[in-house]
Amino acid sequence: MQAYIFPGQGSQFVGMGKDLYEANNQAAELFEKANTLLGFRITDIMFSGTDDDLKQTKVTQPAIFLHSVIKALTAGDSFKPDMVAGHSLGEFSALVANKVLTFEDGLRLVAQRAMAMQKACDTVPGTMAAVLGLDDAKVEEVCASINNAIVVAANYNCPGQLVISGSVEGINLACEALKAAGAKRALVLPVGGAFHSPLMEPARIELEAAIKDTGFNTPICPIYQNVNAQATNDVATIKNNLIAQLTSPVRWTQSVQNMVADGCNTFIECGPGNVLQGLVKKISKDSTTQAL
Repeated sequence: MQAYIFPGQGSQFVGMGKDLYEANNQAAELFEKANTLLGFRITDIMFSGTDDDLKQTKVTQPAIFLHSVIKALTAGDSFKPDMVAGHSLGEFSALVANKVLTFEDGLRLVAQRAMAMQKACDTVPGTMAAVLGLDDAKVEEVCASINNAIVVAANYNCPGQLVISGSVEGINLACEALKAAGAKRALVLPVGGAFHSPLMEPARIELEAAIKDTGFNTPICPIYQNVNAQATNDVATIKNNLIAQLTSPVRWTQSVQNMVADGCNTFIECGPGNVLQGLVKKISKDSTTQAL
């Protein structure tokens, strides 16, 4: 069985999608539709902008979404998912690929998500840190021991690699405590805010209204969602999990483990980069990974 997996923020690079645009008329039409919907030429930034231009939140998230989704939508008959999953932002790409969301609605929600997250970051400063070399339970225990500051497990990326999220003070305190507890590294990341933590609550409220106003269709295959790592085909469940996603951890390790348990042996990464293929190999050594 095949799972198509869709990357999140951090996989972007200048030039992404240019080959697709130039080689495929359908892809070019979808990119131009995106330029119109967004109200600016995101293709100019994706294809020939600067790294700094591409790092703007209002650009990064739609850019990765577009690259991933357009790859899937233009793959023709070769695109046959038995299941899908996406890492954080990638969950929106996965929902377009398995026909729950239209291209237009998916892009609209991603653009709104990006702006809502940027607002939350500007209002309540926060950050994230990568923790290497400790088991998940120990990281959770240390986070729970930090008093009077917010810090939580945010991204369960693979065994021995967990990202924490919270207030600047909370992250700094946790990093010291995690190093003392035996972490190989506890490294503050160059990110704009405390994603997948309670500090994203203003963005969650804003996105909730947009998601509730959007039509969701029955999926063509199950999606394993970040919030609980469980497979679902139920539209109401998909909506609720998507709303909860911004303030909940990304359970990527558990999602991959559950897909393998349910019969998946091939993971096809659909989008820029190969980060997810690397994570899958660390979670399930026997699984085959490839790019679309």
